[in-house]
Amino acid sequence: MRSRAESLEFALLGLLSQGPLHGYELRKRMTAIYGPFRALSFSVLYPQLRKMSESKIIAETVKESGGLSRRSRIVYELTAKGKEKFSQLMESATPDNFEDEGFEVRFAFFGPTPRTSRVRILEGRHRRLIEKAEIIRRELSKIPEGIDAYLVEWRRHSLDSAEREIAWLEEMLKTERKSK
Repeated sequence: MRSRAESLEFALLGLLSQGPLHGYELRKRMTAIYGPFRALSFSVLYPQLRKMSESKIIAETVKESGGLSRRSRIVYELTAKGKEKFSQLMESATPDNFEDEGFEVRFAFFGPTPRTSRVRILEGRHRRLIEKAEIIRRELSKIPEGIDAYLVEWRRHSLDSAEREIAWLEEMLKTERKSK
């Protein structure tokens, strides 16, 4: 996913593929994907929904809320064009899917992703992390005298994290390959 907007669009398509939702519920579910420390503001969400609606991949319906609130809600759902776009995105495995945010969002929708695409994404992420770990190892071996000890510890922590994820990816790949 080249940009945060593309990543956001993919996640919204994924959530809406599960059924129609209103903006507040979409935001709540996006927090479940991105985690509580990367809050998605309504000032980011609603312009993206408007853009998707204008491109006819989602449709908006105004519904009365019922209950105590008198406010009506806009409910969003995928159009046929949106379903097709999401299906095409699920089939693809691009280098953007191997980077942190792209992988995280793709992984949130691995259930409906075709197995061959899951394997390609996992393999790409695995290669990307091996490259990253090697770069960090080289940096650690060449640390000049006088560098802040905390910076060195941060690099070690980054390497440990990459190595743990590499091991996890190897297990995921083994499981995926067995399920042919």
